[in-house]
Amino acid sequence: MKASTEWLATSGAEFSPGLGRWGCAHLKYYTAAYREWGEGPPLVLIPGLAGGVELLGPVARCLAQHFRVISYQLRGEDDCFALRCRFGLEDLVDDLAEFLEWHGLERPALFGVSFGGALALEYAARHANRLSGLAVQGAGAWFEGGLMQRIGGMVLGRYPLPADNPFVNQFFNLFFGRRPEPGPLFQFVTRHCWQTDQSVMAHRFHMVEDFDLRGRLDQITTPTLLLSGERDVLVSQRSLQALAAGLPDSQLLQLPGAGHLAFATEPQRVAAAVAKFLAVNDEVSTLTEPG
Repeated sequence: MKASTEWLATSGAEFSPGLGRWGCAHLKYYTAAYREWGEGPPLVLIPGLAGGVELLGPVARCLAQHFRVISYQLRGEDDCFALRCRFGLEDLVDDLAEFLEWHGLERPALFGVSFGGALALEYAARHANRLSGLAVQGAGAWFEGGLMQRIGGMVLGRYPLPADNPFVNQFFNLFFGRRPEPGPLFQFVTRHCWQTDQSVMAHRFHMVEDFDLRGRLDQITTPTLLLSGERDVLVSQRSLQALAAGLPDSQLLQLPGAGHLAFATEPQRVAAAVAKFLAVNDEVSTLTEPG
């Protein structure tokens, strides 16, 4: 029994959504590995700055009870040498558009977390008519860099760090929204974050520094759910409130006690909110369709 408990803790199996279905989408600039779980309306889950598809395990498992959940690795996640060809956030939007087309998905819902939330919003600003619904967690209308963000970007960009570096792990601590107890969840988060190459993390960090939707918010006409951890230290209230006020059709939901990693630490609450919002939105869309 002790060995089984230790294995669950070290492997992170208790947070995994299961193997599901997997494959590779051959896109123009890279081959995107993807995973699918569950049955139902399609919901494309976009990973954050680090950790890839694997870090989405807790929330993917919950969402798979309601949706056909599809998630994919962003460019550079499985091949840091992709950075040899310069690309920015707009290129990742093109990757997402191509991935959806490759899957033959017509007007799916998107759910992006953290960096993936910024990517989902950028996609919606360009292709709102291609989505049935949108949910984001851990993103605002623009990146507002405070002291912690500046230090984090400088350290990632300038100093080679060994994997599982204690200094950077202190930043992960802050993302929990509370002091995390040493244990399986903290090990799961840090292990998967460090599976993303440091150069890829730094490149994405610099991409999001230029992220700014002000002046384009009215282009996001897709019904949008904005989820925010009450203790999210990366997204300012000013940026979040501007996003909520500027979107033509949005709902803002604060998650008490949660931090930036709410999708990993509070997966049941996050998944329930997303499922409820998309179900209601789908009912309204059906009622308002002509004929």
